[in-house]
Amino acid sequence: MPDTPEQHKARMARKKAVVDASIAQATIERGVVIVNTGNGKGKSTAGFGMIARALGHGMKVGVVQFIKGSFSTGEEAFFRRFPEVSYHVMGEGFTWETQDKERDIASASAAWKIACDLMQDESIAVVLLDELNIALKYKYIVINQVLEAINRRPTQQHVVITGRGAPDALIEFADTVTEMKLLKHAYHAGVKAQNGVEL
Repeated sequence: MPDTPEQHKARMARKKAVVDASIAQATIERGVVIVNTGNGKGKSTAGFGMIARALGHGMKVGVVQFIKGSFSTGEEAFFRRFPEVSYHVMGEGFTWETQDKERDIASASAAWKIACDLMQDESIAVVLLDELNIALKYKYIVINQVLEAINRRPTQQHVVITGRGAPDALIEFADTVTEMKLLKHAYHAGVKAQNGVEL
């Protein structure tokens, strides 16, 4: 039986009190590390959503794409319009496309150098390290170096890391971790990647 208006109001008032108390206890203000991982779609998309949100607040942001790069994407075309965005596409395509480990390591190392520069720039409020988890998974970059560099960043700077297969050490280190779970994908029904959806 559905709530009466009075019951609903009382239930929402109790919920509001719990939520308000929880919000009141969160008093620390500092940069956070966010990891989007898992096999589902939306890891990079969520990261770019945070970049858009930061721009809406007038913040400067940095983007380093570690794997993608052999084709243009809508997010690159869009975010390059903003002078507040330092955008770097460093990958040469997915690892199964390049099939050249040494080249992939060199690309990842060059991307990591730019990432470290961004994470030392106090004017950059948010740094998105897109598909860094893939470079970590294949050991193109050493996880301990990543954690040390993130630890040395400016206190208020946020770092967002995407890609499937996030290492346990990064998951433990991060402040917020989301695992995207694949339930269904149009690709498995033969629908190709399309502009505005995947690209």
